[in-house]
Amino acid sequence: MPEKLTVDLHPIFRSDRDIDTAVRSAVFRAVREKVKLVEIIPGKGSGKLKHRVLAMLDQPHLRKFYRRVEVGAGNEGRVLVHF
Repeated sequence: MPEKLTVDLHPIFRSDRDIDTAVRSAVFRAVREKVKLVEIIPGKGSGKLKHRVLAMLDQPHLRKFYRRVEVGAGNEGRVLVHF
């Protein structure tokens, strides 16, 4: 069982559907495999992708699965989801 899952959104940043699928899949996989931390890397850029990820994680059907979300301290291009 991995300690942490990492999802790098750089290769798919142009496709909203792929981004949604990647984030949802990571959350469900973490629950299924009892992973404690998912690291999502939207990158720095304009911040639009990070805000999209945070808004998605705030939806009730996903929020019920994790304990908290934090934006990586010292690294704005990282979102940490704690289970």
